[in-house]
Amino acid sequence: MTDDPGAATSAATAAVADRLTALAAQAAARGVDVILVGPGADLQYLAGHSVPSHERLTLLVVPADGAPAMLVPALERPGWNDSPIEVLGTPISTWLDGEDPYDAAVALFPTGTRVIAVDDHLPAVHALGIRDAVPGSDLTVAGAIIGELRMRKGSEEIAHLARVGAAIDRVQGRIGEWLLAGRTEREVAADIAAALIEEGHTRADFVIVASGPNGASPHHEASDRVIQPGDPVVIDIGGPESTGYFSDCTRTYQVAGTAPDGFAEVYEIVRRAQQAAVQVVRPGITAETVDRTARAIIAEAGYGDRFLTRTGHGIGLEVHEHPYMVEGNDRVLEPGMAFSVEPGIYLEGRFGIRIEDIVVVGEDGPVLMNRADRMLKVVG
Repeated sequence: MTDDPGAATSAATAAVADRLTALAAQAAARGVDVILVGPGADLQYLAGHSVPSHERLTLLVVPADGAPAMLVPALERPGWNDSPIEVLGTPISTWLDGEDPYDAAVALFPTGTRVIAVDDHLPAVHALGIRDAVPGSDLTVAGAIIGELRMRKGSEEIAHLARVGAAIDRVQGRIGEWLLAGRTEREVAADIAAALIEEGHTRADFVIVASGPNGASPHHEASDRVIQPGDPVVIDIGGPESTGYFSDCTRTYQVAGTAPDGFAEVYEIVRRAQQAAVQVVRPGITAETVDRTARAIIAEAGYGDRFLTRTGHGIGLEVHEHPYMVEGNDRVLEPGMAFSVEPGIYLEGRFGIRIEDIVVVGEDGPVLMNRADRMLKVVG
């Protein structure tokens, strides 16, 4: 990474050029005439910039054969000044309110376009409007095509993940400041959200504070439940840094006091499962191998039916993206792939335990983006 703005702009422009070339090649290999990308993480990745256009159509047009182009509402055009895709020289067309944006989009397509693939986040109203503007067209989705590129992180992307991972580690290191008996989950969550920004995030994307029996719900939303002495508490937090790359890290704590029966023993099962699943990561294994490794340890301990989720999800410009560590995913892992490893045990009416780190596939094994202590920590 560099602190030189000019070098950073040049690097971003070069990355956009490489990604657009690679996407066009993917389209050609799959028999797709043109790929269309609207605002969101895919556009940020492929254009180096993305702004919401609300109900108005913004579109990146990437043909299998020919040069890419962009279409934006005229009122949004200044927002694209000096963006990597503009610096690259990609033509940026505009349309005015009252004009038909779909006709404007089709004018950018190669002659004879029939197979059109749209990214996963393009609103249906726009996808269907484009389909209707090209009689006889075949509309399909481009998520898997774009995912082939996004799931392999380059060195700059890994540096972003490492920086935001260190930021969230600092927040996990401060949990004892806020996680105290007598406070509500909501109060603790508010303090954590503020700390995420203090420590380098642009926002708190999610803050799960699940105390006592609420921990048995993997996606529990912080409530007004008062945290009790001895409560196990699942803290799952994350958000993006300024580059748009996300953190995601979970630790399970015990509030000072007498823990529920069996809590320490179940915690150790999860810790061992998570450690084993991280250690198995290397090029050449499949995504489902990571899941199976964690699941086998938990099942052997008698809690297989209480491991309710997949073991992990990819991460980058979205907190959940490809590849997914789940049974049935035979995707072979390659260097640069980044994902969470987060096994858990969820005992309804009692407590839940989850430990989560972000891992990048290195040339010889796992590279951890998180360093926060994984041993059971008693706070308060």
